[in-house]
Amino acid sequence: MNKPIHILLVEDNEGDILLTTEALEDRKISIQLSIARDGQEALDFIFQRGKFENVEEPDLILLDINLPKKNGHEVLQIIKSEESYKHIPILMLSTSSSGKDIVTSYKNHANCFITKPVEVDNFQEAIASVEEFWMHTAKLPKV
Repeated sequence: MNKPIHILLVEDNEGDILLTTEALEDRKISIQLSIARDGQEALDFIFQRGKFENVEEPDLILLDINLPKKNGHEVLQIIKSEESYKHIPILMLSTSSSGKDIVTSYKNHANCFITKPVEVDNFQEAIASVEEFWMHTAKLPKV
């Protein structure tokens, strides 16, 4: 049996956390889901600081933009500026569809930008497409 794919979801909205969790569970894929509820917590998780000292590095990060403490753009820029972590694919998953947010995300080396659909069914389809591409089509780096 293959090792579960470790996904770090960086999201402060409890409703979106629940929707994402349910959508991933509905897909019946083998995942390990970790959740960071603000930008600083995400960085502490990645850099294994404090209560995250012994966590396993995620294979994939789903990162919201509008976060407390440090926003998603700041988190993305910090992670992608570190040689040891820039290999981790980061998907921006945000309610924003602003051209500025999209361009900023790609300038900071996001691997993908997805605008969160408002409708629950569409949200689940978006998560299903993430799962299909990143866990079946693409090859995730194993370091």
